[in-house]
Amino acid sequence: MNTVLAAEAGGTTARNLTITLFLIFVAITLAITVWASRQTKTATDFYAGGRSFSGFQNGMAIGGDYMSAASFLGIAGIIALYGYDGFLYSIGFLVAWLVALLLVAELLRNSGRYTMADVLAFRMRQRPVRTAAAVSTITVSIFYLLAQMVGAGALVALLLGIKPGTTFLGMDADTAKVATIIMVGALMIIYVTVGGMKGTTYVQIVKAFLLMTGALVMTLLVLAKYKFNLSSLLGDAADASGKGAAFLEPGLRYGVETPGDALKTFYSKMDLLSLGIALVLGTAGLPHILIRFYTVPTAKAARKSVLWAIGIIGTFYLLTLALGFGAAALVGGKAITAQDKAGNTAAPQLAEALGKDFFGGNLGGATLLAIIAAVAFATILAVVAGLTLASSSSLAHDFYANVMRNGQASERQEVNVARISALVIGAISIVLSIFAQSLNVAFLVALAFAVAASGNLPAILYSLFWKRFNTSGAVWAIYGGLLAAVVLVFFSPVVSGAPTAMFPKHDWHWFPLSNPGIISIPFGFLCGWVGTLLSKEHDEEKYAELEVRSLTGAGAH
Repeated sequence: MNTVLAAEAGGTTARNLTITLFLIFVAITLAITVWASRQTKTATDFYAGGRSFSGFQNGMAIGGDYMSAASFLGIAGIIALYGYDGFLYSIGFLVAWLVALLLVAELLRNSGRYTMADVLAFRMRQRPVRTAAAVSTITVSIFYLLAQMVGAGALVALLLGIKPGTTFLGMDADTAKVATIIMVGALMIIYVTVGGMKGTTYVQIVKAFLLMTGALVMTLLVLAKYKFNLSSLLGDAADASGKGAAFLEPGLRYGVETPGDALKTFYSKMDLLSLGIALVLGTAGLPHILIRFYTVPTAKAARKSVLWAIGIIGTFYLLTLALGFGAAALVGGKAITAQDKAGNTAAPQLAEALGKDFFGGNLGGATLLAIIAAVAFATILAVVAGLTLASSSSLAHDFYANVMRNGQASERQEVNVARISALVIGAISIVLSIFAQSLNVAFLVALAFAVAASGNLPAILYSLFWKRFNTSGAVWAIYGGLLAAVVLVFFSPVVSGAPTAMFPKHDWHWFPLSNPGIISIPFGFLCGWVGTLLSKEHDEEKYAELEVRSLTGAGAH
């Protein structure tokens, strides 16, 4: 009886503590946002934070933008459930930065102004290219936003102790998750519409610091529990996973060998390859990462910010290994999937287990769970703000100002449209997220990467490096890659025909892979090449000017 009462007291304390910490974080970030809104006077302030951030500050903010709920919750969950195969996400997300550093960061900073389309439209016809870029930016951002919102719903259900069959404030588990998604959506809209890029960047810096600290503390506790003996940690993880030695070897989730079915084995291996390609090439096409390069004053600062980001993100992904295997060993696969089928709550559940071990009973567990969950919330809010800003900036700057108004819109009108766009995009994301709650968030982000690498990356690379490239090629590359990725995802087991699909009771899938990257990325490059050759238009003088500008920064805004 006493144990039950203590558990209930611990649960109530966790709820109260978490809600308090979360409200404190929201209050601090809203204060930062209001302060930033007073510094936001021009369009440059709203879109690019006045280009006033140092390399280190921007590196922290990029880390804050990139280490999303998918990284913290999704990767830890996938490693906890699938062992070795989950680690592929950590490797892919990190290696992707080398592509961004070597091919895109500095050149983009020198050539553009506010959005990805500024670079593409520099030597092309403005209207078709900017329209295509706006469509692509919004599509990628919404895919990415889904992941963050789904993570938020899963997290709150865990925090408030809501499992299937229980209620909170009269709401059942599903209703509480939906309410959370709506609340996170409302907060992200406030951050963007009030604070612009300055407010969003400072929120991301605070969040990156909190996330690194939280992950480091948990990693040290996991290692201390095993007296810094990695071998016994991995052994316990394999035992508790219920999968034995197979947990530490490839083939549990990707590249699965199906005896007697060569086709199924082949598809599983192709899925692994497809995921790898999407992860490595996706970062360099993500709109909310690309616009971060415009917030620094010089190309040198852009390079420096990427190097800082690689250091911060690399360290963080090493920590996710300890979190994932620690969750497998100390929480166990069954307990993780009982709370959340996709494993999105493995890291917070690990925090609770560590708190009980090191800080005494249920209260200790509740306290550490509350702190880590508040950090995960901070993560979600910061990333959704960055994504919403990227898509609303593109709608306002590319589509409204340069397509609808032909470059004649005032800065004030442009910023107002960006704020209205944030509201609309936020609302769309909230509605779609409610249907995607059964999917793992790291997996959802991998889809966003595939869409970004299929549509945006071919157009950016061709534009920067191919003299013959023209308007027709840019439009074909963006629409071709984007359409291929979205259509293949729609007809894949992600949307229908599998127990974990968005619509598990229906089946219209015919594409066998979960990630479309292996088909859609080469298709995007092919479309850009064919579209270019079908049109005679090309402006070598403009290309020469873009080349000089991208390499030296001469004439950059």
